Amino acid sequence: MKIINKLSTVLSSPAGYRLFSKLVGGDVWQTHLADHVKPMAGEKILDIGCGPADVLNHLPDCDYTGIDISPAYIASAQKRFEGRGRFHCKGIGLATVEHEQGSFDLALATGVLHHLDDETAGELFKLARVALRPGGRLITYDGCYISSQSKIARWLLRHDRGQFIRTQAEYVRLASAHFPKVESHLRHDLLRIPYTHLIMRCS
Repeated sequence: MKIINKLSTVLSSPAGYRLFSKLVGGDVWQTHLADHVKPMAGEKILDIGCGPADVLNHLPDCDYTGIDISPAYIASAQKRFEGRGRFHCKGIGLATVEHEQGSFDLALATGVLHHLDDETAGELFKLARVALRPGGRLITYDGCYISSQSKIARWLLRHDRGQFIRTQAEYVRLASAHFPKVESHLRHDLLRIPYTHLIMRCS
């Protein structure tokens, strides 16, 4: 548990988060964006729980807004990506897009839902639904339990910082309460370590 606690401390730092992601993730951003997100130049994007906004290194030119509750992450994003987007230290709530409702083409929630209880996850889906224009989409990405995963993957999931890792059916149930169309895909090959991710496309 001491190792887990130390890792949590490291990940709370933008530099530590970035280093860990690079070591464990490799080309995960390129793969995830190409296979699932499929962003297009000029799109208006809302990144919910953006962290230090590293995704901007891999997105085409776009109208980007990132929100996160961590002042350190937002400060890092503002410093590194000044002029490439807007970054707000905010929680999940409809007031976040009060003057931009129905204007976003794409909403991202990358590694966010497994940190949220069901009620707060519902607020995230409400925010995305209100923010998106007709035809827009929300893409989520989280660790996921499945019956056939390896012992190592299950151990890593159990010791993740997020306390609300769910099964595929549980994630889809939450999303379906707010979006009429939910497509879900399991991936076991996105990291350099054994891990199971669920990607959902909600529209």
